[in-house]
Amino acid sequence: MTEQTTIAWLIDDDTALTSLLQEFLESNQLRVKTFEHGQLVLTELKDQQPPDIMILDIMMPGLTGLQLLPAIRAQTDVPIIMLTGRGDEIDRIIGLEMGADDYIPKPCNPRELLARINAVTRRHQYTPKIETTQTKLSLHGLEIDLGMLTCHYNQQELELTGIEFSVLVELLQQSGRLVSKEHLTEKILQRKLTAYDRSIDVHVSRVRQKLKQAGLDKEIIKTVRGQGYQCIMS
Repeated sequence: MTEQTTIAWLIDDDTALTSLLQEFLESNQLRVKTFEHGQLVLTELKDQQPPDIMILDIMMPGLTGLQLLPAIRAQTDVPIIMLTGRGDEIDRIIGLEMGADDYIPKPCNPRELLARINAVTRRHQYTPKIETTQTKLSLHGLEIDLGMLTCHYNQQELELTGIEFSVLVELLQQSGRLVSKEHLTEKILQRKLTAYDRSIDVHVSRVRQKLKQAGLDKEIIKTVRGQGYQCIMS
């Protein structure tokens, strides 16, 4: 059986960069389609199936990456990696809060981008490992079905991204224990935690927000400053 080819959309007005990245990625068995403007992406999404992954530049003329991101998210949960300026930490955080899966600073090494693409697509297809014979988790009124990959509170389904679902499952499965940011980053994002990397913090924050929006007023995920997170048991 032949391995399925990953289809990537590369959205950036820097044609020299996209040409370089496209050539490298296609030499590594990806199919890449490039877009210079965000509006073209939205038009394409109306007529075509979404790709396996999008690589989205934050700074573009016309429709910026931060404007395009929620419009994409309204149509599909396709994994998205942001291309950001090396010093633009606030844009990275905002992008993650708006639903991006990961980011990579520009100028980026094509090999690192390929590694991020592989990690994010694996994450999107990932089913959390069940460490016991349980197929369901129940705690604090949350009902999680590990087979169906769903989470309910008071019979209301929470709309979690794949990463958010995996973060919540990991913390619930280790209730009462400290779970380090290093562990969450390596297991959930499938990469090493680097200095000033707040990606996992933003994903945890989004989980908290969605739990609160569902009506769970109790703060069940405790931050242990400088170390990680802990799901309280009662």
